[in-house]
Amino acid sequence: MVIDMLNKIFKLKENNTNVKTEITAGITTFMTMAYILAVNPSILGEAGMDSTAVLLATCIASFIGTACMALMANLPFALSAGMGLNAFLTYTVVQGFGYTWQTALLAVFIEGIIFIILSVTNVREAIFNAIPFSLKNAVSVGIGLFIAFIGLQNAGLTVANPSTLVSIVSFTDDFSTSGICALLAMVGTLFTAILYIRKIKGSILIGILGTWILGIICQLTGVYVPDSEAGFYSLLPTFSMTDFSKLGKTFGQCFEVDFSNVGIFNFIVIIFSFLFVDLFDTLGTLIGVSTKADMLDENGKLPKIKPALLADAIATSSGAVLGTSTTTTFVESSAGVAAGGKTGLTAMTTAVLFLISMFFAPVFTAIPSFATAPALIIVGFLMFSNISEIKLDDKNYTTAIPAYLCIISMPLFYSISEGISIGVISYVLINLVCGKTKNINPIMYILTVLFILKYIFL
Repeated sequence: MVIDMLNKIFKLKENNTNVKTEITAGITTFMTMAYILAVNPSILGEAGMDSTAVLLATCIASFIGTACMALMANLPFALSAGMGLNAFLTYTVVQGFGYTWQTALLAVFIEGIIFIILSVTNVREAIFNAIPFSLKNAVSVGIGLFIAFIGLQNAGLTVANPSTLVSIVSFTDDFSTSGICALLAMVGTLFTAILYIRKIKGSILIGILGTWILGIICQLTGVYVPDSEAGFYSLLPTFSMTDFSKLGKTFGQCFEVDFSNVGIFNFIVIIFSFLFVDLFDTLGTLIGVSTKADMLDENGKLPKIKPALLADAIATSSGAVLGTSTTTTFVESSAGVAAGGKTGLTAMTTAVLFLISMFFAPVFTAIPSFATAPALIIVGFLMFSNISEIKLDDKNYTTAIPAYLCIISMPLFYSISEGISIGVISYVLINLVCGKTKNINPIMYILTVLFILKYIFL
């Protein structure tokens, strides 16, 4: 009876699939993206948020978003806290602009409400079509470099240098703490890369756990020596029960914002930045995974894109209320699709696994930053791979140079929004002066004016 019910809800026979295949695909998808449960609390924790609360919020938001995708769109796509967007919240909005994480979450919540409105109309697709293909790929590449740079920092491989700004860490100095952690991060990155190349399912999660286990072995043998005053803690996990009351530290906090310290224009810019980054992250992922799954129609469009975008928008707003950064569709969904997933049953399986993960919160939050660093570096590579889609020959300089400026601005200015701003402004100005106005969509002029105003008034 259960199988008949699942067949009816998810239209398995019409999609030439079965329950076993869909559930297996859902497990595969979860394994490839479960690393976010270790990485997201680590990144948002640096914004001052409670790690356990962030993990619980991430699990619940992932469940809500992925379940909505399953039931509303019947697509095999999973959602969770987006990489790049969580980094933008912590390193740009909180640490860069100096806003509180509560203010950042409010911006995410409002962004989600705007996306809900845009998703029930055709506005979101219109904005997507206005942005040139080269800049869409450049945003992905730039975020990839930015995430990789953060990974190198979290690993302790990249350190400040008065003369060159940054340099590689000295492994011999303080080897029992920073030195061995940096070395383990390098080993973990190579290990994760090899697993990924050999197409091992869950390679990124295995890489995190493997690096952590190596660290534990080093601690037990005396190679790694905890030093809490220097920020190097014991690597041994605590198998205690999840403290679900921790969720109260982030739940609803997006509505506890003191606007006396927040400029309205600056706040609008933050909302727009989240909106812009999330827009291309979601649409790009949906189109990319749908293409691989052969779900696009003869015109290259995804028939169920409207409910898919609506599910994504609902996940974003609910995630902000719970206490996590933008919840969006994950490119790792392609792993489940490759395993045969074709319907929402794949997504629902992944959603249930995220919900179960809440009970293992103490284990995930105990994972050290040097163990999650390889995941950031490898995910950065996956996003960087879109650079092959950018035409760099002299016939395409008017599109290639803005893409290049967008890419390098993100890691060098330590800001995703700056990269987007510079990419859009340079694209419009270069094409305008070079007489290639036909390359510029009218909406791009509006975006350019908004970004220029940002620099004038911020």
